Amino acid sequence: MEPVASLKQILFYRSKFCLSVEYLELFPRRVYALTGSNGAGKSTLLRIMALLINPQRGSICFPGSTTKDLDQLRKKVTYVEQSPYLFQGTVSDNLAYGLRLRGIAREERARRIHLTLSIVGLDGFEQRKAKELSSGETQKVALARALVLKPDLLLLDEPTANIDGNSQPAFEGLLARLPKYGVTVVFSTHDRLQVQRVGAEFLCIENGTLQGQLTAACLQI
Repeated sequence: MEPVASLKQILFYRSKFCLSVEYLELFPRRVYALTGSNGAGKSTLLRIMALLINPQRGSICFPGSTTKDLDQLRKKVTYVEQSPYLFQGTVSDNLAYGLRLRGIAREERARRIHLTLSIVGLDGFEQRKAKELSSGETQKVALARALVLKPDLLLLDEPTANIDGNSQPAFEGLLARLPKYGVTVVFSTHDRLQVQRVGAEFLCIENGTLQGQLTAACLQI
């Protein structure tokens, strides 16, 4: 099976921090959990995968792509920050923004928005004001705003960090279901038990070095 993305001999350094990834392949329709302590390099690696940071050495390849144009490659990847910012206006306005930039017609925008809100459990939220949303709803809208663009690779930085405990199980269930909609997911987390609950494959960064890949069933916690 051809990977969605592959990283080879990545080296990124800044001041006293160094991130090293010898080799990593991400395969279609899977969920990967990136774990490590604060400052280990999780967010930096996600940003490199999202083509927002250029490493000093190494390569990031999207084997299914026929272009080397950076703007076109970035359309294959969507990155959601730990504390996402929503635009003023409605939920629909937020989801429509990226679709308009890509030239998606109005009827298709409406269809995609309706379907994507259904996927994340926010049916009927199209006209809800963004400023009226709870923290959990805000995170789901940010996820939907990324998902509506149909990326091959969805990158989430600590997606449950700002969600209350009552909402967390539902959001974890959503993460586990996302691959069936055709996307590969990489999310960072401090909670190794969360890796098991989501059923994700395990990626660990220690002191800036990616250690390897394991399934959740292999974890000893």
